[in-house]
Formats: sequence, structure tokens, C-alpha cells
Amino acid sequence: MSTSLLLLLIVVIGFIAYFAGRTRSLALSGGKLSNLHSLPGYHGSYVAIWAMLPAALVLGAWLIAAPVYIDGSTRATLPDAVQSQGPAAVQLALGQVKSVAGGLLRLSGEELAALESGSANLRATLASKGVALAGEGDPYMVTVAKHFNAMTATNRWLMTAAVLLIAVAGGVYAIRNIAARFRARNQVERVILGSLIVASSIAILTTVGIVASMLSEAGRFFTMVSPFEFFFGTVWDPRFAAAGSGGASGQFGLIPLLAGTLYIAFVAMLFAVPIGLFAAIYMAEYASPRLRSTAKPLLEVLAGIPTIVYGFFALVTVGPFLRDISAQLNGLVTGDYQNFIQAQSVLTAGIVMGIMLIPFVSSLSDDIITQVPRALRDGSLGLGATRSETVKKVILPAALPGIVGALLLTASRAVGETMIVVLAAGVAARMQINPFEPMTTVTVKIVNQLTGDLEFTSPQTLVAFALGITLFVITLGLNIYALYIVRKYREQYE
Repeated sequence: MSTSLLLLLIVVIGFIAYFAGRTRSLALSGGKLSNLHSLPGYHGSYVAIWAMLPAALVLGAWLIAAPVYIDGSTRATLPDAVQSQGPAAVQLALGQVKSVAGGLLRLSGEELAALESGSANLRATLASKGVALAGEGDPYMVTVAKHFNAMTATNRWLMTAAVLLIAVAGGVYAIRNIAARFRARNQVERVILGSLIVASSIAILTTVGIVASMLSEAGRFFTMVSPFEFFFGTVWDPRFAAAGSGGASGQFGLIPLLAGTLYIAFVAMLFAVPIGLFAAIYMAEYASPRLRSTAKPLLEVLAGIPTIVYGFFALVTVGPFLRDISAQLNGLVTGDYQNFIQAQSVLTAGIVMGIMLIPFVSSLSDDIITQVPRALRDGSLGLGATRSETVKKVILPAALPGIVGALLLTASRAVGETMIVVLAAGVAARMQINPFEPMTTVTVKIVNQLTGDLEFTSPQTLVAFALGITLFVITLGLNIYALYIVRKYREQYE
């Protein structure tokens, strides 16, 4: 039985167990729910948990352990001549055996008999069934593959029987525990609490694993390249070398990439903050409820557009427009129709990224402005201030810490952008202050360093992890500071 079908059967047993537990609790109540400690739904959930959770845990453990055992048993049946060649040869032979095992399931009895007798070619026979082998195949592979298939089939039947038996036994055990004063609610809530803890732990451990993997690989990079050279170098020239060529390590200066990252993010924020903040003020203070309910969702649609689409927009529309308009302006002033804004430039990337960030700024700022107590507005208007004076001198100062936090969160989003920069600002790692010229960012170079024919132990590849941990620290710092400011702002009115 397949794993998906087995999971479906566990869920069906769980549903049956739920209604059985609920029915039993109603029967024990004598028609009065007050006689029960917990509601019937809790009793049903308790029985369903006992029917599904142990079975699911056993299924998961079985799926992890069984392949390891089957592979070990299959390795033991390989000929001594293969096992004496070392782990790499054994692993290669095991992979071929698994391919043969899959192909044997597609053969008829006559074809299988022909393979066993040696009258048919193994590779050609399996190729006719759509199974490709890396080599011609050896006669022993058929025998070992049959052993593998037999163990796999036995494992499937044992797993199905064990899991279904545990599911039924768990449901029966839980039903026998149900009584009028049984604390089913406490048991169910304990399981839910454990599930929440497990989910939180998975999120935390995932973050720890990501950081640990980046730190370990970055540590290997810094054994090859000086940290001082990386963090304070002003030249980015990794000198890509083909795998196994032993090429030079090059220069890995972070400063040009960090300058491009901060410069493009700064231009994007210059474009996004005024528009987004003014839009938030209008939506929160001036727009009618009908207009707000229509315009705000339309504005937030921008946040759902894939960044690659913004990149195409920059490459096809914004970049050529800025290039052509700069040529026209230059021609009107000097008579030389040479453009002074490149199609791929900091300005192009900043404008398009700013458009992408507008809904982040407006939505976050709008939520913060609407959280300002109504009493402050009414007090200001009652003292004779106009609505614009109230916004400028009362609402914005009160909401300023939260708005600053929202802007910092938006800035961290801008720092981590990749696709818009690739298409709108290019990949040139350079230090300059002219916004009309191309630059690149840390994220773009991370992608570049991890693509291509490079050894994974070379500094040209490992530098991507050093760049990643640097970017992680920058965005983490921005997020922590932003959350601190937002939390401090909320405490003022709680």
C-alpha cells in the first residue's frame, strides 16, 4: 500500500474515532452536558488524536528507518568482488540495482525468465520498458534486485499492518478511557500545546541551521582569504576558475558590493517613502470609508507582483525611458544628443524598487497612524486646529516611532532584493556616486558566485556564504531595531 493511501486511511480512522468518542460521551452524559467535565467535541478529539498521532509517528519513523535497513541488507548481498572495490563502487552498484529493481516490476514472466537464464540483454530489455542503465549491467544485479523488491514488498505489508493496527488500538484505548468526569479537554489542550511548541522549535531550529551552515562555510572562506581583505577591500575581482584548474583566488573586496546595496536601497527609499507615507496619511485621515475600502486593496496589489515582473518593467520600460529622456534633455541644452543616464543604472533600479516598496510603506504606516488614539485627534480639533495641522503636529509626532520602525522594515526588504537589481542595475561591481551609472549589490553577487562550473571548496564559491552572512547580519540588525521601535511605540498607548 502506498504511503499516501495509508495516510488517507489514518485520517479516515481518525474521523471515525472522533464520532465514536463524541457519541460515547453523549451516551454517558444522560442527555445533560453538565454531567460531563468536557464537551463532547473534546472527547471526540481525544479519541481522534489517539487514533492518528501514534500511527502517524510510527509511520514517519518507519519511513526513515526501513530504507536504511533495506539498503544495508541489499549491500550485504552484493558479490564480494564489488564490495572489495570500496564504498564508491558499492554505492554505484546499489544505485544500478535499484534501477534494475524498478525495471523488473515492469517485465512480464517470460521476459524475467529470459533475463534470469541469461538469454536476454539486461540493458536492452530494461530500455524497452523506459528504464535506462548507466552500464551494460551484470548478471548478479537481477538476483540482488529481486531480493530488493521482495524486501520492499514485505516492508510495505508490515508497515501497513503495523500502522493500521496501532491506529485502531489507539482509538479503542481512548474510547475505553472516556468517562463522565474524564478531563478530555486538558488532554487535548496538552497535545495542542505540544504541537505549537514543536512548530515553534522547527522555525527556530531552521533559522539556527541556516545561520550555522553559513557560518561554517564562511569560516572556510576566511581560512583562504583574510577577513580584513574581505571587509575592507575596495576591489571585487573573484577571477572565476574552472573546476580543477587551480586558478588564482582573485580579490574579494566587500566595499563595492555593500556600497551598491546601500546606494540602490537609499534611492528606492527616497522614492517610496514620500509616496507611501502620503498615501497612508490620505487613507487614514482624509479618505472616505468607501474610497478606503477600494483604494487600499488596489494599492496593496503591488506587493503581490513578482519581483521578476518589476525587473522586466525596469528593463523594457523605465530604463529605456530614462535613457531616451536624458538624451533629449542633453540635446536641448548642449546640442549633443548623447544620453547621460544609462538604461541600467542605480536610478532605474531605485525607482522600480521604490514602486515595489510603496505598498509596504503605505500599509504599515496606515496601520500605525490608525492606532493613534482618537482622543488626540478630537482634542486637537476641539482646540481649533485644522485637520492638516492635527496631522502635522499631533498625529505624525505620536506615530513617528512606529513609522520609523516600519521604514526600517521596508529598508531591510530593499536590501535583500535581487531580481530587480540584476535587470535594472546590472552586475558591475564598482564604487561611484553617479546614480546614472550601473552598480550591483551583495545579493546579485551571491547568485553569480553560486552558478557556473566551480569547485564548491574554492574561494570563488565560498565567498557567497561570507556575503550571505554579512547581508544576514545587516537585515537582522535592521529588523531587530525596527521591532524595538515598534514595540516601544505600542507601549505608549496600551
